Order: sequence, then structure tokens, then C-alpha cells
Amino acid sequence: MAKWGEGDPRWIVEERADATNVNNWHWTEKNATPWSKKRLEELLVGLKIEEDGVKCEIKDISKIEGEATINNRKKKLIFFYEWELELEWKGNFGDSKTSYTGKAEIPNLSEENDIEDIDVNVSVKSNSDEAYKVKEVIRKKGTDIIREKLGQYIKDLKTEFSQNLILPSKDQKKSPTGSEKKPIKKDISTLPVVSTPAPNEQHIGVKINTLTYKYQEDFLCPPEELYITLTDVVRVQAWTRSAAEMETEKGGPFVLFNGMVEGVFDELSSPNKIVMRWRFKSWPAAHYSVVTIQLIDKQDHTVMRLTQTGIPDNDFDRTKAGWRQYYWVPIKDTFGFGARVGSL
Repeated sequence: MAKWGEGDPRWIVEERADATNVNNWHWTEKNATPWSKKRLEELLVGLKIEEDGVKCEIKDISKIEGEATINNRKKKLIFFYEWELELEWKGNFGDSKTSYTGKAEIPNLSEENDIEDIDVNVSVKSNSDEAYKVKEVIRKKGTDIIREKLGQYIKDLKTEFSQNLILPSKDQKKSPTGSEKKPIKKDISTLPVVSTPAPNEQHIGVKINTLTYKYQEDFLCPPEELYITLTDVVRVQAWTRSAAEMETEKGGPFVLFNGMVEGVFDELSSPNKIVMRWRFKSWPAAHYSVVTIQLIDKQDHTVMRLTQTGIPDNDFDRTKAGWRQYYWVPIKDTFGFGARVGSL
């Protein structure tokens, strides 16, 4: 991997104009504890669990101890969170008017544990048979539902709360997200297909020799997560560490890396396939490669297969290296989707 500042200039994000944490090189920290407490309450309080005539609801969080922080060092986000929770639940069996109460203790919600390894210890205050049946529904079915909500908290921590932790670069305006999102002014939805010159372009009649690149990589996440990571503008800005604009729909344009990369989505088949016209800004006008990304579910991981046709032969090596250095490695580092990628 090239040293900082010595990489392909088309990919490099320039320094900040105000010289604040230039290139995000210095360690910065954001306290996520207050936000985390509020988000955990939103996700868990009122959660309903029903099965075999048993109806239960999480009524309150009686204990929420711990902390969460996000650190940015050398443009890499590092997430720390460690929580100990006690949930108060209430439920009843069938048409019985008798209600039972108890606790669901979560002692090890932290970045060191996978979701399936988080403990949910359920107890009930009564010793009756009905109380035991209610408790078992929460222990068996409720555990998976609670873990799902905890997984949503982790996802939100890494996407929503981490916004703006990586600072914009020189001459970069704040990228619109969420409700502030604005349409991409540049109309590239009618751009020609690969190697098809547009009228009145200066490159008309110039033959471009092209090559095809194929690559495969494993990610420790389901296809749905990787698909969202590649198509959701908030996540894209997190792993590119720069401004991004995209309209995630067929025919929708996208602009990445502060304008260094641009293109248009030709096919979006969630969660398994993305086809797009893709180009560097420095390529001859009207020339686009075609990128096809397939996401294959292997139960315990996802296989990503990339095929890119129409790469100008004089730019093949740098384009190939760019996928690894500026796509796959940052995605894995940012979202923890597995070990670092292997050799090309």
C-alpha cells in the first residue's frame, strides 16, 4: 500500500482548508454514551414478544451502565462500547388475568462479542407453572428478538451517530445527508454506455483499448449488510471518508471521492446484484466502464464477486489497486466485516 500522500491522486482527499486535524491524522474521540442510552431505550422499551398464547412486553430498563465512544485515528473509525443492562418485563399466559413480571439481564454487550454471543439471562418473580411458561417464551424467542434490537443499536452507532466524525477536506462543502439531501445537479442518467462517444466530444474517433478486471473477496456479514454498505449514502461517506452523492435507483447517478469517481446505476437487485457505469473523472470524456458486483450468501459469510469491463489499458493497474485500497479494505476496517483482504 502506498504511503500517505503518495497514492493515486485521483483517489486522494486533500487537506482541510482550516488545517483542523489535517487528513484526519490525529486521534479524535466522540462520546456516544448519552446517545446510546437514549437509543437503547427507544429500541427495547415497549418491545413485544408473543408465542403460543403468551404475550410479553419490555416495560422498562432498570439498569443501564457502561459507555460508548467512537475514535478517529488516521481516518479509521474505531468503536468502543460496553454495556450492562437489566430489562423489566411483564407478561401473561392465554386469557389469564394474572400477570407475571421478571428481568432480562444483559451483562456483556460490547464490541468484543458477536451478537449471537451476547447473553440474555431471563428470570421471573413467581414460581407457578404459568410463570415458568411465560419466562421460557422470553428466554427462547425473546432472546433472539432482543439480540436483533441490540444489533440495530450497533448498526446505528456505526452509521448514524458516526456521521461527521471524519472531517471534510479542503474546498469540500458539507455533504447533504438524510433530510438535507439534495438531488445531484449533474445529469449523468443519460450518459452513453462504455466506449460510446457522445456527440461533439473532443475524443470522437479515438480508439480506447480496454481490459477486464475480475476479483473475489469474502466478507463476514450477510449480503443485505454489504449491499446497504455499497448503496446507502451515509455508509458510503463513512468508508470513503469523503463526500458522496447518490440516487440509489435504476438510472440514478452517483459521485464519490469528492468527484473523482462518477457513474450511474443500471441495475439494483437487492441484496445480490449491483450493475453500474463507473468512471474516473480523468478518463476520456464519455467513456465508462461497466461494473457488476454479485453478492453470494454462504450462510456464515458473503462472497463478493466483481467484474469490471472497459477499463482503459493504460489505467488498469491503478484502477485494480484502487478497488482494494479504497473500497474493500476501508469497508472491512470501518464496519468490521472480517479480516483484512488478501492479495490480489
